[in-house]
Amino acid sequence: MPEVARRLRVSQTAVYGWRRRWKAGGVTALASKGAGGSRCRLDGSRLRRLADALDEGPAAHGFGEDERWTLARVSDLIARMFHTRYTLRGTANVLHRLGFSVQVPKHRAVERDEQAIASWRREAWPEGKR
Repeated sequence: MPEVARRLRVSQTAVYGWRRRWKAGGVTALASKGAGGSRCRLDGSRLRRLADALDEGPAAHGFGEDERWTLARVSDLIARMFHTRYTLRGTANVLHRLGFSVQVPKHRAVERDEQAIASWRREAWPEGKR
């Protein structure tokens, strides 16, 4: 079993669990039961409406001049639009489902200097790696 776990890059506990299920129910017992967790409470049309609202920007929805969406703001927007509350993790899942990235800003800073960045990557970065 340890060799199987190492080759599949999983824990030995997982392998022993799979073996136990296979012995009890055969190959059909190993079939996937689908994604875990609860279903999304927003249907397709609501998800499209949310995506459109996010594209309008935070200022259009009363979040001031700061043009950044945060998980808390998106969660509040969902609550206002659909009377449904999501945790921050649940909000991140909804955004991921819509194709949004919660790590990378949509817009770059106006002050960003692409030539300086390219120069730094060429010269300073390799020097720092040594």
